[in-house]
Amino acid sequence: MNLRPKLIASDLDGTIVAHYGDISQRTIDAFLKAHSLGIEIFFVTGRPPRWMPEIQAAFGIGRAICGNGAMLYDMAEDKVIEEWLLSVEAQLESVKRLRKLIPQISFAVENHHYFHREKAYIPHWDVGLDNVGVDHIEPKITEPALKLLARCSEQEISADEMLAIALPALEGLVTVTHSNSNDSLLEISSLGVSKGATLERLATRLGIEAKDCVAFGDNPNDFSMLEWAGRSYAMANGHPDGIKHAKSVAPDIAEDGVAQIIEELLQLPA
Repeated sequence: MNLRPKLIASDLDGTIVAHYGDISQRTIDAFLKAHSLGIEIFFVTGRPPRWMPEIQAAFGIGRAICGNGAMLYDMAEDKVIEEWLLSVEAQLESVKRLRKLIPQISFAVENHHYFHREKAYIPHWDVGLDNVGVDHIEPKITEPALKLLARCSEQEISADEMLAIALPALEGLVTVTHSNSNDSLLEISSLGVSKGATLERLATRLGIEAKDCVAFGDNPNDFSMLEWAGRSYAMANGHPDGIKHAKSVAPDIAEDGVAQIIEELLQLPA
């Protein structure tokens, strides 16, 4: 018999947050209802903490796994609880290897309290946070980071193409993924750090098994989470490879797909 899940984990952007930043009231109500029934809620995102206030304002509940699994963040207290950061050595070696393979590439590095970029790196979100930029990122790599970001700002090569080059080149050094097929951006984390690995760690601490977890996501940075959870849904509007990693498909975000599934799950016996 299928039972109600004990934990719901959801990606944000493209999954429950529309590309223009809105979260539907139906989605908010579904998560609040699940929380009221005692279900653990985790918002699992590539976002850094500085992008989380709108999520806290919308939901007011749940725990946040930020930076593709690199950080456990308390939204209510605006406090980093635990982090698994990318070492200086791994950052520098990743930059060195990728520069050789993708000459037009540029880099940025971020933590919860800073964002540094090369002048050639054109930011799409943190506009204004680092208006100056540097010629080369290496002098800014002085401490462990939440993520190393690698971008082809002219977008002459896709994120999928970049990932295909980077995966074998960085194997055994770091975890590399991307979160948007329409961008030319790679997101690089510490080796072994992923949404799935951190979600598994935190669920285990709560005494919750994979079979009692449900996860939602739309892009490659979600695939590890979709693979681990006993019930998982790739978004119909997401990356075409999503169904290879998830157990099911959720309707499009424009149709409140995640809310639809949660409403169905809450009808199951506890």
